[in-house]
Amino acid sequence: MTRTPKKTTKVSYATPALEKGLDVLELLAHEPAGLTKSEIARRLDRTVSEIFRMLVCLEERGYISQLRGDQYALTLKLFKLVQEHPPTARLIAEATPVMQRFSQETLQSCHMGVIENGRIVILAQVNAPTNVGFYVKLGTSIDIMEASSGYVILAHLDSIRLETTLAEWKRVTGKALPADLHAHLARIRRTGFEERKSYQIRGILNITFPIFDDRGSAVGALTVPYVEPVATSVSRADVVAAVQRAAKEITAAIGGRFPEQV
Repeated sequence: MTRTPKKTTKVSYATPALEKGLDVLELLAHEPAGLTKSEIARRLDRTVSEIFRMLVCLEERGYISQLRGDQYALTLKLFKLVQEHPPTARLIAEATPVMQRFSQETLQSCHMGVIENGRIVILAQVNAPTNVGFYVKLGTSIDIMEASSGYVILAHLDSIRLETTLAEWKRVTGKALPADLHAHLARIRRTGFEERKSYQIRGILNITFPIFDDRGSAVGALTVPYVEPVATSVSRADVVAAVQRAAKEITAAIGGRFPEQV
């Protein structure tokens, strides 16, 4: 069950109305089927009258909509705003043609994810040019501890950003960090990437490489949910090498640097 967004215990400059609106957005982000006014009020430990004006305002601004009757859910407006943010827009613009070439060469789908509020958000995705394949939908949001992209990005963050990201994940999820997390991240740092069975889907092998910013810290990750065709001239080793080249090409295109270059 999704945990209720926690209230900030100490705020220098209290903004109750803003906090209520943000609480609503954060709650609905984990409820794709939507919630009614009374359900939202109960989950946020507020009265219906307290959150009513928040819902009206958010709906008028296009951040939420009513799916049916009194059921409220997030729209894609927040996702669109993220895509329009200059650094993100550049990352998507530079990565997309590289990903398209990769998919044509390997006959595999691929997707690029970034960390946002303790979760992986899929910003770019390209389908395999085949009749049958597997892909992750654009805009999908996944717990960082349930995605190869999450672990690969975490493994290649500088110490300050890693600590901040893990603190945010704990705040959002209310969970404790996995006991073997730091050993897991150390293994990824040694190899430079992760190749392992999907955390969520049986029969899928995730191959993930980091994409770096100009400070040599991971800004995203390129993942191939590898599906082994019955007949193909492209081996798994070929795909791994191709993912690595693509991640390096995207890093170079956005002016990024690999850690050893910093």
